[in-house]
Amino acid sequence: MKTQHKPSANTPSPLLGGLSPQAFLREYWQKQPLLIRGAVAGIADRLKPAALRRLAGREEVESRLVRKVRGRWRLDHGPFQPEALRTLPAHGWSLLVSGVNHWLPYADELLGDFAFVPHARLDDVMVSLAPPGGGVGPHFDSYDVFLIQGRGTRRWEISAQEDLEVLPDAPLRILKRFRPSQSWVLEPGDMLYLPPRLAHNGVALSECMTWSVGFRAPTHQEIAGAFLTYLQDRLALEGRYADPDLTVPVHPAELPQAMLERLGSVIDGIRWDRADVRDFLGTYLSEPKASVFFDPPRRPMSAEAFAKSAGQSGVRLDARTRLLFSDGRFFINGEQLQVSGRLRHSLMTLADRRSLLPGRIPAALQPLLYGWYVAGYLWPG
Repeated sequence: MKTQHKPSANTPSPLLGGLSPQAFLREYWQKQPLLIRGAVAGIADRLKPAALRRLAGREEVESRLVRKVRGRWRLDHGPFQPEALRTLPAHGWSLLVSGVNHWLPYADELLGDFAFVPHARLDDVMVSLAPPGGGVGPHFDSYDVFLIQGRGTRRWEISAQEDLEVLPDAPLRILKRFRPSQSWVLEPGDMLYLPPRLAHNGVALSECMTWSVGFRAPTHQEIAGAFLTYLQDRLALEGRYADPDLTVPVHPAELPQAMLERLGSVIDGIRWDRADVRDFLGTYLSEPKASVFFDPPRRPMSAEAFAKSAGQSGVRLDARTRLLFSDGRFFINGEQLQVSGRLRHSLMTLADRRSLLPGRIPAALQPLLYGWYVAGYLWPG
């Protein structure tokens, strides 16, 4: 696996068409689309259609099939039997496989090339396969996306329209009206960046595969609900409701004013600070999706053997692992921990680069890394 380095903010990047990451973020990120020709060399040969179909047949892989049948959009969820995919028509469908970076090392490396965006915002790499005429209809996304053409060619149309009304009976957010203002044909290696809520439509011109690098953008409602659940699991309020001064009510069904005041003061007393928010976000944003499971080693090596192997060949995070940090706290796959100051630098490097080189692992860090290895979060080599 390639060691992933944080790109220099002001160094021109071939991935961004010669723009520096800083210039791209300043001029295009969440502002306007950008087409980059030849952004990713050699991607056409990295994944074949048959391999993507095999992934779509696995229980642990999230996959979908989008078709238009008799004028109506249809969405089916995998896993898909090989025969079902072989008998699809010669046009008009799209097979979408999410989280390909969990299964294909090249896709994991590709995701690492977008480290000019914080890891907390990165989501996954999705790959779609479509015959001529295939697509998922005109739609918009609520998050940023980089669309990289793998095999074949696809025409992309975009529109900055404000009308984002969707078809009421479609299983996907298909736009009811779509008025394209720009159009491009993407060939292998070309990349199109689209900011959120920009209407777009991609149609395969030949059998093609498109790689989508997506980003997390939870709604405020999702964040607030998850934070309240987080607090609920950690609250430990003493006491129980009591009313020794109770009097006979005029209306028995009326909520007593004294109860409102007493319990209101209890609820008003619930407090949180930025440290609570930090710990919540670290656990929430590092928590793997519900469909993600880790594979611990069937026969784990001993702690001594692991230390020797890690010292000789370094360590790397499993592709499914999410490791984030803030203010000396580290968050790995929904768990949080705090380490001593002398070990923080090594863990920060591991989080940023997703690997540690041989000879760069402090002995005091080995027990922690070994525990992650046994859990399937990390591997030597």
